[in-house]
Amino acid sequence: MAKITFIGAGSFEFTRTLVRDILTFPRLADATICLMDIDSERLRFIEKAVKRIVKEGRCPAKVETTTDRRKALEGADAVLCTILAGGVQVWRHDIEIPKSYGVDTNIGDTRGASGVFRALRTIPVMIGICRDMEQLCPDAILLNYTNPMAMLCRAMQRETKVKVTGLCHSVQGTAEMLARWIGAPEDETDYLCAGINHQAWYLEFRWKGKDAYPLLRAAVEKPAVYNEEIVRNEMFLHLGYYVTESSGHNSEYNWWFRKRPDLIEKYCTHGTGWNPGLYGYILNEYLVREKSWKEEIQAWLDDPKLLDLKRENEYAASIINAYAGGESFRFNGNVPNRHLITNLPPDACVEVPVFADTQGFHPVPVGALPPQCAALTNLSVAIEEMAVDACLCGDPQKVFHAIAYDPLSAAVLSLAEIRRMVNEMLEKNRDFLPTFRRFVA
Repeated sequence: MAKITFIGAGSFEFTRTLVRDILTFPRLADATICLMDIDSERLRFIEKAVKRIVKEGRCPAKVETTTDRRKALEGADAVLCTILAGGVQVWRHDIEIPKSYGVDTNIGDTRGASGVFRALRTIPVMIGICRDMEQLCPDAILLNYTNPMAMLCRAMQRETKVKVTGLCHSVQGTAEMLARWIGAPEDETDYLCAGINHQAWYLEFRWKGKDAYPLLRAAVEKPAVYNEEIVRNEMFLHLGYYVTESSGHNSEYNWWFRKRPDLIEKYCTHGTGWNPGLYGYILNEYLVREKSWKEEIQAWLDDPKLLDLKRENEYAASIINAYAGGESFRFNGNVPNRHLITNLPPDACVEVPVFADTQGFHPVPVGALPPQCAALTNLSVAIEEMAVDACLCGDPQKVFHAIAYDPLSAAVLSLAEIRRMVNEMLEKNRDFLPTFRRFVA
């Protein structure tokens, strides 16, 4: 009987979805689901939700809850992490301080000034989780869903011995979208996707074994398709390869779309997809949800309709099933670059095809990215490497250097202005940066 532990279980949507998927596998149906969160009120709600899934699915699974991380990790076979270090009222400053300097951010959880500071707060917590795992469940796998994915995984893979990979639904989600655009059944399409998290590229996209990129180029010329993902479609039309993650996210990762109000209006405001690029999009949702989350969860708990317990397309459940002895599973995961992408730096955290089985994770070598894709991706990697070093060393000067090369910040601000912005963000985060002994960069 497997023990599957959720750290940050109060992330209601993630936990509920992943538990449902896990219990669809016969070899995992009798698992012990251990839910851990530092917020005891959220923990009570998610316990009710998971027990409802177990009951309606008629599974023999056992549900445990605790606010003690070490207790949750003891004897675990698989660990899933969905935490937010510092909470929304701290994270908001990652978005609002850059905005006061003219840096307009859409999500702010992956890279750029906001992503770097989220990493600085979160890396120490993630390293702590791994240290506990090394003692309490050294053979367990860690599946991370927390952002900024690449920086967190890089720090854990560099500093610990835990079998860790990072999971994001942007690869399979985008592939579904591309198949829909060309009118192909998803199960008839195939792809090779590689790069880094939120900036991986579909090096191949095929329908029935044939190159489907000509069909995709024709589809993007249609206004309805173009308008669904304006930023990403612009990148595709000019760079020649499609990139993972939403237009809003990608508008932050380069120089091209958010440096002037007219460009934001043109490219980041009118898209019809879920996240075209409005300022503070997810922050605003989180601020609203802080007031309404209990009512929303209670409404779900009180809904008399039977739950839809069909497995969806998140990777985690299939990976855990493979590690527990089930069928080998292929997914796109975040792993160290050990001869996988030849024109990205060694050991950097890259997102490539990976096979999971009882021995752990087996990444697939991809070769080189197209040079125009590698140029942008290498810059992101360089910034992430500096940010990880900054956190592990507690060096504010390295924080400044990382953000000085952020394309969006650099497109808007001078070096002196970036330094002032970084110092203000360091000061605001003073209580949440345990690796730093000094704060003036």
